[in-house]
Order: sequence, then structure tokens, then C-alpha cells
Amino acid sequence: MTVRLPEPLPEGVRALGADVAGRAWLSTLATVLGEVVENWQLEVGEPFEDASASLTLRAVRAGEPVVLKLQFPHREAEQEAAALLEWDGDGAVRVLAHDPERHALLLESCLPGTPLFELEQDAALDVLIGLLPRLWRRTDQPFTSLADEAGHWAETLPLSWERAGRPAERRLLEAALAAIEELAPSQGEQVLLHQDLHTGNVLRAGREPWLVIDPKPLLGEREFGLAPIVRGAELGHSRAHVLHRLDRLTSELALDGGRACGWAFVQTLAWSIEETGVWPEMIEIARWLLDAR
Repeated sequence: MTVRLPEPLPEGVRALGADVAGRAWLSTLATVLGEVVENWQLEVGEPFEDASASLTLRAVRAGEPVVLKLQFPHREAEQEAAALLEWDGDGAVRVLAHDPERHALLLESCLPGTPLFELEQDAALDVLIGLLPRLWRRTDQPFTSLADEAGHWAETLPLSWERAGRPAERRLLEAALAAIEELAPSQGEQVLLHQDLHTGNVLRAGREPWLVIDPKPLLGEREFGLAPIVRGAELGHSRAHVLHRLDRLTSELALDGGRACGWAFVQTLAWSIEETGVWPEMIEIARWLLDAR
């Protein structure tokens, strides 16, 4: 079946063509789209413009709205389907079909789909305090461990820092490496974590008031799971906002504030300096978190 790709593709999808792997994936995208549309009997509509590592399309199957996600194969996305299947709709979107060979997911649609960051900060935190314990479940599935991911950051962050022209002071780099050495081997109970649970990845829905999307799953201690919320500028970008989120979440979820602060600092710095660019506002948040430890 021939299905036309959206023209133009969303900016984040087009940006994948900057390297060889991305160009190779883009060259197959029209074929893959046609195959999954035929296999799953879909009518496809407009793309979600904010998708950055996948072509994500509104679609209809058997008269019901669904979401089709064609993933660019990369390390952080390879276990997304497994995490969503593990949650099985409990606080997260349901997987309706999965084609691992084509890196394709068919997901339930969140309607109206407005993001959690449209709420005031404390109202959004109320929602997250209710959702997080439901997502933090023990599992025997072989998800990437937080210890292994932290080891990856310890290996790659110094190289990224040098290649980017040392965009942050050395004390931040040295503190992150020391925090990884301290935190990774001394973790508490290991549970399934959504390491990118910012408030743009929690959507208003019909089946439940709010559902989580787009996990980059890890298996690690609960304190790490606060990191994307603590640094999430959508709920306010200031030292006071960041520390308020940290204090409220650790207090109401009965977590170790020092460990949560340390993990938030480490992941924020690691994600602020990447091959695709440097995010100064995230480096600023890393400073606030380091100084609060």
C-alpha cells in the first residue's frame, strides 16, 4: 500500500537526517508507514508536531481514534514498548499493537490530550504524586538498569563536555562523576522508572484523568524517578521552583531528599550536553541542584 508521508515532516523528525543513521531511517519511512497502515488497517491523519525521535501520527482504526508511532531506533527508545506493556494501561497509555521489526507502536489515543504543564505547579505535582507510585513497580523484565545508565554517563559526559568546548565549569563535571560513584552502587529497591517524565509526557485522557506517554525506561531506585519533574522548566524555571518541586515530592512520597537531589543533578547535567547541542538552562538547573546538595 502506498501512503504519503506528511509534507513537510515535523521539524524534529527532519533533524534526524543530520547523521547517517537518521538518513537511513528516513529513507525507509514511507515504506514502513505503508506496511503498518496495511497490516493494522489504519486511516492516518496529521502528525504530532512536537515529536522528536519518532514520526507520530493521529490515526483511526475501526472507527476509533488511535496513535501510530514509528520510532527512530536508538538506545533510549528500544524498551518503550516493554515498559508500556508492563504497566498495561495502569496510569499509562495502552499498547494496542506492536511491530518490533518495524519499530512501530499502535497506542490508545489520549483525548483531549492537553499536557499536564497547563496546570499550575502544585496542581500538577498533585497529579504526579498520585501517578508515580503506580508506575514504580517491581518487575523481572530485563530493563536497562540505572547503574548501567549512570556508568554510560560517567563514560560519555567527559567526552561530550570536551567536544562541546567545556560549556560548564569543571566543578560540575567532577561533582557529577563523584555523585555517580556514590549513588549507583548504593541504591534502594529497584523498580520500573520513567526517566523522561516531564509534564509534557502526561496527557489528559478519557479512560483515566491523566495518562503517561513516551517512557525511556530504567530499573532503579525511586529517588531517580523525580529527576525530570524537578528540573522541568514547564512548571517554572527558577531556583525556588526547582527546590520546591524537589522538597514537595520527596516529602510526600517519603523519599531520601539528598539522593533525589543527587540523581536529579547527575541526569540534568548528562542531558544538558549532548552531540546535538548544549542546553544552558539545564546547566543552570544543575548548578542549583549541586549547590542544594
